Amino acid sequence: MSQPYTTQDQIRLPGFAGAVHLPGEAGYDELRRSLNPSVDSRPALVAEAYGAADIRTALLAARAHGVPFAVQATGHGTHAACDDGILVRTSPMASVLVDPGRRIARVGPGARWGDVIAAAAPFGLAPLSGSAPSVGVTGYTLGGGLGWLARAYGFAADSVVRAEVLLADGRHVTADAGSHPELFWALRGGGGGFGVVTSLEFRLHPVSRVYSGFAYFPIEAAARTLTAYRDWIDDAPDELSTAVVFKRMPDDEQVPAAVRGRHVVLLKVVHAGTAGEAGRLLAPLFRAAGPALLDETRENTYAATAMGGTPNRHMDMFDTVPDAVIGTLVRTAERAQTVEIRHWGGAMGRPGPDAGPVGHRSTRLSVIVDTPVPGLAEELRPYANGGTFLNFLADPSRTAAAYGAADHARLRDVKRAYDPDGFFRVGHVVPA
Repeated sequence: MSQPYTTQDQIRLPGFAGAVHLPGEAGYDELRRSLNPSVDSRPALVAEAYGAADIRTALLAARAHGVPFAVQATGHGTHAACDDGILVRTSPMASVLVDPGRRIARVGPGARWGDVIAAAAPFGLAPLSGSAPSVGVTGYTLGGGLGWLARAYGFAADSVVRAEVLLADGRHVTADAGSHPELFWALRGGGGGFGVVTSLEFRLHPVSRVYSGFAYFPIEAAARTLTAYRDWIDDAPDELSTAVVFKRMPDDEQVPAAVRGRHVVLLKVVHAGTAGEAGRLLAPLFRAAGPALLDETRENTYAATAMGGTPNRHMDMFDTVPDAVIGTLVRTAERAQTVEIRHWGGAMGRPGPDAGPVGHRSTRLSVIVDTPVPGLAEELRPYANGGTFLNFLADPSRTAAAYGAADHARLRDVKRAYDPDGFFRVGHVVPA
């Protein structure tokens, strides 16, 4: 039977090879920190794992002391505190191996997308990476993984072929189509509440160059641009991913003078094709937005393409975008720093028969707002489809909204089979 941990006790990790940081010691405050400013985790200790054996040691210690247990690589996906528990940092476990013949990458739980992009690029290959190279691979992929190649190739979770997993009882198993298939299904979009992934394998795709970048227009073009965008996306090919962003640009010398300190309409573009094709496809949208203040779109390597993300304080998903929603979003832009409207569809909406539980694949557009805006949720609720996306969901109490009812029920069955006592309970977790 586990013994409850008290603040007078000291948790010991016998045989742990990595560094262990206690409150008040150097490194503790830096390593416990999440990128989500609302999460101020105060674990009993932070342990930097050098290998799967270290993670297992920390997990078994958490079980023995009856304290919370959580794993954090970069902190991008941390939405709940691990107070008085054991927080394992996997950043040292950042290995990346690429098999160009099989078009497969194998990564450790601390790898970042920048590591994978750099390793795959010499072979003309690319992963289904996130918006920024600093994002951790494993957490992003377990939560679904919506990247700028997703319309062409699907969610990052759809590309997973194998995972090494440390279970709640300390066993280490391989999950793939032939071994622990239900666990394998759950990991591909169900989040990290079923075990600790200590190694992940996924497919790479033949993309070396893209047409990408940003085009900036006056904020006065917001309504007409979004109205045109609503219809324009109907004919956009899968190879073209775009978003319309209403953004207040910083008044900073690093920002181009043409848009410095301005409120703008920003078009984000990634086209897995030629510059000529992209220009032809984008021309109607650019005309609707009006003359550009600045056009930075150009042909580039995928490795050099970093589109950046929008911090999420509010998200909704839409199957249709009526004029009332457009009006609300334009008004919201007056009170928010950033409003991003992103096109979904393509391969994301055509899952294979063995696809994981990533939900709401028929969604047409998502809206992310980076600033709390009173009344926004109530204004948009009548038009939204009620779903959300795990990677973009900051509130762990709404985890169920990321899935359809049947998939959520199946996820609960997997949770009961692999973590019946709910050991993994910090963050986005499906209940047993």
